[in-house]
Amino acid sequence: MTSKAKATAAGCPFSGAAAQDTCPMGDPADNARAFNPFEGAYQLDPAKALRWSRDQLPVFFAPELGYWVVSRYDDIKSVFRDPVLFSPKNVLEKITPATPEAMEILQSYGYGMNKTLVNEDEPAHMERRRVLLDHFVPSELEKHKDMVRRLTREKIDAFINEGRTDLVESMLYEVPLLVALHFLGVPEDEIETLKSFSLAHSVNTWGKPTDEKQIEVAHDVGRFWQYAGQVIEKMRAEPEGTGWMHHTIRMNAKMPDVVTDSYVHSMMMAIIVAAHETTSLASANMFKTLLTHREAWEDICADPSLIPNAVEECLRYAGSIVAWRRQATAPTSVGGVDLPEGAKLLVVQASGNQDERHFEDGDTFDIYRDNAVDHLTFGYGAHQCMGKNIGRMEMRIFLEEMSRRLPHLQLSEQSFSYLPNTSFRGPDELWVEWDPARNPERVDNTALEPRRDFAVGAPARRDIARKVRVAELRQEADDILGLTLEDAQGRPLPKWSAGAHIELCVGDFDRKYSLCGDPDSDSYQVAILREDTGRGGSRFIHETLKAGDAIKLRGPSNLFRLDPDAAHYVLVAGGIGITPILAMADRLKAEGRSYELHHAGRSLTTMAFTARLKADHGSALTLYADDEQTFMDLPAMVAGLGKGAQIYACGPQGLLRALEDLTADLPDGTFHFEHFSTSNAGLDPEKETAFEIELVDSGMVLEVANDTTVLDTILAAGIDIACDCREGLCGSCEVAVQEGDIDHRDMVLTRTERSENKRIMTCCSRSTGGKLKLAL
Repeated sequence: MTSKAKATAAGCPFSGAAAQDTCPMGDPADNARAFNPFEGAYQLDPAKALRWSRDQLPVFFAPELGYWVVSRYDDIKSVFRDPVLFSPKNVLEKITPATPEAMEILQSYGYGMNKTLVNEDEPAHMERRRVLLDHFVPSELEKHKDMVRRLTREKIDAFINEGRTDLVESMLYEVPLLVALHFLGVPEDEIETLKSFSLAHSVNTWGKPTDEKQIEVAHDVGRFWQYAGQVIEKMRAEPEGTGWMHHTIRMNAKMPDVVTDSYVHSMMMAIIVAAHETTSLASANMFKTLLTHREAWEDICADPSLIPNAVEECLRYAGSIVAWRRQATAPTSVGGVDLPEGAKLLVVQASGNQDERHFEDGDTFDIYRDNAVDHLTFGYGAHQCMGKNIGRMEMRIFLEEMSRRLPHLQLSEQSFSYLPNTSFRGPDELWVEWDPARNPERVDNTALEPRRDFAVGAPARRDIARKVRVAELRQEADDILGLTLEDAQGRPLPKWSAGAHIELCVGDFDRKYSLCGDPDSDSYQVAILREDTGRGGSRFIHETLKAGDAIKLRGPSNLFRLDPDAAHYVLVAGGIGITPILAMADRLKAEGRSYELHHAGRSLTTMAFTARLKADHGSALTLYADDEQTFMDLPAMVAGLGKGAQIYACGPQGLLRALEDLTADLPDGTFHFEHFSTSNAGLDPEKETAFEIELVDSGMVLEVANDTTVLDTILAAGIDIACDCREGLCGSCEVAVQEGDIDHRDMVLTRTERSENKRIMTCCSRSTGGKLKLAL
C-alpha cells in the first residue's frame, strides 16, 4: 500500500480524513486508530497485539501516540540499516511530553540530558563509538566471566535452601547492576538508590505517567542527574581507575571535541540504566518463558550445550527491548507507505521478532530454532547495542547455574505485572519454588561444578540441532529415498511454510533437503536423491539409514518463499527440485490461487511423486520425460507470462540459468529460484589473494587472509552476522557493499544483482583484489 500521508496526531493522516470519517486504509484502520501502547493488549504481549498489523497493515499511523508504527521484520531492519535517513535523535525524547511543573523541577536540578551513543546522529555517533568500543570486544569481556559467575553463585547460595523466592529481587536485578557497575568502574555503594533512579528514568522517557506522577518522577530524575555528576567528579580524581567510564573520562581529556563534557555526564546517567536494566528484564523474561515451556527447560537441564541458543530464542520470543524510535530526516517510504519528513517511527522489535516472513512458525517458542540469533532485540546496524555480549554472557551463566543446581525449579502461581511503557518489558516480580530436599548438591557435590563455559559472542549455528527419529523409509522413485521424521521424544515438530528446508545431520554429513509433506503435520517428510558422484552425504543416507534410527536436524528455515501477491504462479521443477515445488503447489491449491506446474526428469521412473502430482494437481500439471522426448519449452513459458505472474523454479543449474536469461528483461521479482547443489569447492589458499574489508558502521579495517572467508573474518572480530549453509546457497550471510569490486561465487544473486555490485555473500564471495567497504 502506498499513500500520500501527513503525520498528525489529530486523526487519520490519510487523504485528510478525520478520525471519525471512513479511512481508506480499510478495516485495519480501526485497530490503527485505537492503538495505545501504554495499556491493554500491547502491555500484555506486544508481538501478539500487533499480529493484525504484520498481516494486514505493517506500517500504520497511531493518532493516540503521534507515531508511525512499524511491525514487520524486514521493514524494521531497513529502518535500522539507515541511521541517516532514520535519525535516532528521538530515542531519549520523552514520549509523553513533560508538564510545565515537571520541567520546572528538572531545571531546578540543572538537568541537561544531551546526546549519548543511542540518540546521536552521524558522523558524530560513529566517531565517538570507535573511540569507546574497545572494552566491548569479546576478548575483553571474557575477563568478566569469573566475576559474573561468582556473584550469581553467591545469590543462589543465599536462597537455595529456602524453597521459594522472587528471582527478580533475590538475583536478577542486583547481579546485572553489580556487573554493570563493575564494568563501568562505578562505586557499588548505593544499589537501592540506583534502582529507584533507574525506574524513574525509564518512566520519564518511555512511560505515560500521570501529571502527579510526573512531579515525583522529575525529582527522582533530577537527583539521578546530580548523582551521575557527583560520580563523574569522584572518578576524575582516580586517573588510573579501571572500567569503561574511566576510559570515557580519559578520552574526554584526550579528545574533548569528540568525547565532550556534556556527553560524559549524559552517558553516565544513560549507561547505568542501559547496562543493567535491559539484562535484568531479559533474564526475568527468560526464566518465565522457559519455566512456562517446561519441555525446553528440561532439555536444557539434560543438555547444557543448548543454553546459548536458548538465550537467543528467549531474546527473540520475549526480549526486554520491545520497541525503539527513529525520525525520518526526509520524505521516504517504509513497507510501501509514504512518510513525510519529520515522521516519528515506533519500530516494534518484539513484533518483528515473531514475523513468520523471517522466522518459521514465529510465534512458537523453540530453543532449537537455528536462526534465533537473527532477532532484532539488540537493534541492527550502526546503533546495534554495544553491550549485547555482556547481556548474553550474564544470561547464559544465570541459566547454566540455575538449571544445574535447581533442575526441579517451577513457576509459582502468580499474576504478573509490568512497568507500563513503550519500550522495555519484564515482570516486576518472578516467584519460583522448588523442594530443597531434591537439590542435587545435597547428594552430589559435583552439582556445584559448572558443566559449560561458553565463548563470548553469538552462538554457533552448527551447535544447534534437535534429535529426531526415522519413522519410515520408502522408495519415491529410482534412486530417490523418502523419509518421514518424528521428534525423538514424541513432540510435534515445528510448523513450516512452502519452500522451507531442513538440514539433516547424519554421520559426519550435514545436508539440506526441502520439506515436501503436510506443513500442519507433526512429522516431516523429505525425499533424497542418491548422487554417487556427489560428496557422499546422500549415498551414506541411502546405504545406512533405517527405520528407528536416531539422527539430528536443524531448521526448518525458509529462503524460498512464495510472494502472496502474485497474480499467477508458474512452478518449474527439474528432477529432485520437485520437493519445494510440490509444497508450493499444495499451498496454492489449498488457497484457491492460480498456478501451473511443470516437472521434468530423465524418465517417469526417476521422477518422485508423479502419482500424487497427477492425483492432486492434474489439471495444472505437465510432465516432461527425456526418454519420451518431451521437453519444456522455456521460451514459450516465459513469453506466455501474464501481468503480475511469477516463476518459481528449483532444479539443475542449466535449467535455472536458462530461465534467468529468458527473464532478464522482465520486472524484478518475476523469477525466483533455489539451488539444491553448488559447484563451490571451497577455498584453495594457493589460488586466493588476501584483501582488506572496511566495516563502515563499526569503524574496523580487517584483513581477509587467503585461507579464510569474509564471513569468518567478520565473526572473529565479534560482529554478529547470520550464516547458514556456508556454501553460497542460502543468502543468509548477505552484506551490503558500499564500495569495491566483488568476485561473486554464490548461487543466490541474479545476474542483474551481481552487476549492481551492491551485495556480497560473505561465506564464499571475495574481492577481485581491492578493498571492500561493507555496511556493518
